[in-house]
Amino acid sequence: MANKIPRSIQIWKAFFGSPLASVLTLGLMLCFALLGWWVWKWGILDATFTKDFLTCMQHRDGACWGFVAEKWRLILFGRFPYEIQWRPALGTGLVLAMLVITAFPATWTKTGAKWLCAGWVFSLVAFFVLMRGGIFGLQKIDTDSWGGLPLTIILTLLGMTLSTPLGALLAIGRRSKMAVVRTLSIAYIELIRGVPLITVLFVASFIFPLLLPPTWRVDAFWRIVAGIVLFQAAYMAETIRGGLQTIPQGQFEVADSLGLTKLQGYLYIILPQAFVAVIPAFVNSLLSTFMDTSLVTIVSMYDLTGSLRLALGDPNWRYFFLEGYLFIAFIYFVFSLIMSRYSIWLEKRIENQKHGKVLQPA
Repeated sequence: MANKIPRSIQIWKAFFGSPLASVLTLGLMLCFALLGWWVWKWGILDATFTKDFLTCMQHRDGACWGFVAEKWRLILFGRFPYEIQWRPALGTGLVLAMLVITAFPATWTKTGAKWLCAGWVFSLVAFFVLMRGGIFGLQKIDTDSWGGLPLTIILTLLGMTLSTPLGALLAIGRRSKMAVVRTLSIAYIELIRGVPLITVLFVASFIFPLLLPPTWRVDAFWRIVAGIVLFQAAYMAETIRGGLQTIPQGQFEVADSLGLTKLQGYLYIILPQAFVAVIPAFVNSLLSTFMDTSLVTIVSMYDLTGSLRLALGDPNWRYFFLEGYLFIAFIYFVFSLIMSRYSIWLEKRIENQKHGKVLQPA
């Protein structure tokens, strides 16, 4: 058996295996070094960290992080009243805590699932109570004043959670042997996938209320949620359908041989395997939804990106828009990196489980 080449030698050959590769490697290293030095000088050495507009204007060679220090609460919480911004902070913290707890495999037992359901019900109810108010002596805040990071997170969470079962039904319907069900499922999926999300949001915000009876009124927030769910369900349907196509026909026969109904067979045998097969695509949809929430600004709801635009409405600070966009870009990057790395770990864990290997927590 040939000796395995050390990893260090493999890396050296990959970057310096030929004269051309060596020149390219050294050139890129020099470019990255110069870029890194410029970023360090602009962002740290010459930067201004005080919340003084005049000081920032006098030191234009460096970044003005004073803008972020001055406007971070407006960026994170939007138009929510300043003095009670502890409410969206607490509500968002509860939701994020449940996401972290749910990510641990120790909670995936039968007993743990019951506690998770109870925890999610409590956290979501607490989130909407804290955001909406009107009870327990809390000041009532209309959804028009919701914004920032809490709005981004709850739109992403509701959009993915509610679109997944709907997408599964559409995926199954598209594979149905009943012509009517299959045709309707295909028509819905192709129609929605052929329309931009911004169009769906416009319809949900401005056209849908015109179709309702005069006495009916649906809050703008829930119209936006419905639009995101219906849009995302079409993409989830194709993702899940791809997972269903990886399931061998023998698995369907196993479900039939156990005397399970079609619904039970899909719930307990087919869909769990299909979801495992599409974890990377599912995370892509999650990240896409997380980013696409910025489009709600067009229909007068201010998520994280929209709240930054509110902050830049101050004429004294509008010159420092780059620092503001870098701040929210960092937030998006951190959340996206965590979700991406977790999905990679989860995929490896499931693959190891299939081969009977000992599993360690991430």
